[in-house]
Amino acid sequence: MFSPTTIGIDLGTANTLIYTKNKGIIINEPSVVAYNVNTNQVIATGTEAKEMVGKTPIAIQAVRPLKDGVIADFDMTTALIKSMMEKAAKIMGSSLRKPNVVVCTPAGATSVERLAIQDAVRQCGAKEVFLIEESVAAAIGADLPVSDPIASVIVDIGGGTTEVGIISFGGIVTSNTLKLGGDHMNEEIIQYARKEFNVLIGEPTAEKVKQEIGYALIDHPVETMEIRGRDIVTGLPKIISVNSYDIQNCLKENLLAILELISRTLECCPPELSGDIVDQGVILTGGVSLLKGMTEWLSNELDVPVHLAPEPLESVAVGTGRSIDTIHFLKK
Repeated sequence: MFSPTTIGIDLGTANTLIYTKNKGIIINEPSVVAYNVNTNQVIATGTEAKEMVGKTPIAIQAVRPLKDGVIADFDMTTALIKSMMEKAAKIMGSSLRKPNVVVCTPAGATSVERLAIQDAVRQCGAKEVFLIEESVAAAIGADLPVSDPIASVIVDIGGGTTEVGIISFGGIVTSNTLKLGGDHMNEEIIQYARKEFNVLIGEPTAEKVKQEIGYALIDHPVETMEIRGRDIVTGLPKIISVNSYDIQNCLKENLLAILELISRTLECCPPELSGDIVDQGVILTGGVSLLKGMTEWLSNELDVPVHLAPEPLESVAVGTGRSIDTIHFLKK
């Protein structure tokens, strides 16, 4: 008998990634679904659907079915997973018949939210579904010695949630989750443009601003950027100029909340493991960890070394896939 294929899925608020043992990451697409409002028929998913955000006619809506790391729209999430698994099957050249699937969930997810994720994946034809905590998956993906009796601190700042976990002996010693991430930062930039300039900008524009001139709370040379939006007063298109210190100010509150979450988690750490943290430091993963000056700012504030994971955007998916080897532990 052929053993069923096992795949790892990182079902993220912003991106969905699929990992297979032989080919590594084969799918990395935005978690967006475009569908017809009248017929509920799915028109596009992933990259194709993301390009439609804010540009569709009334009958078509492009939505993100995952909010804050958990399922907000069950039917659309199922459609998204189904579409991604079909794309994965095409890439692998064989149909993914009844695969075993390992999916990561935020540590703060309730049992109902976990069941929703399991059901959504099962409906897409999975044989068995195993759940793994996001911070454990991120630590495995960042090559940390997860199974050793050494404290590994992982800070995963994604699109919808920020998760801080201290891991030792293959399990979470202490962890905290905050429903705050890259999406909330984009929202702050949208609100800033609205209040300061009376200009409406879309989420893709806010994301671009954050990536290009967004900084953590450090001194830096001023950078400016022109952005296009719609004037609220006249209703006409308008170009405005923003600088990096204005954007830094927008992000300040969210960044301080993330710092407070990390500090609170480190305070709950058993004293024996605290010594390891001073040596090993803290590892950052997730999209927001790529914000300019993030590692420098956090290491100044926390007084411990802060490092960026080798592939911050892919750590969770890689770790989810690698945990396939220890699937018998997951069953426990």
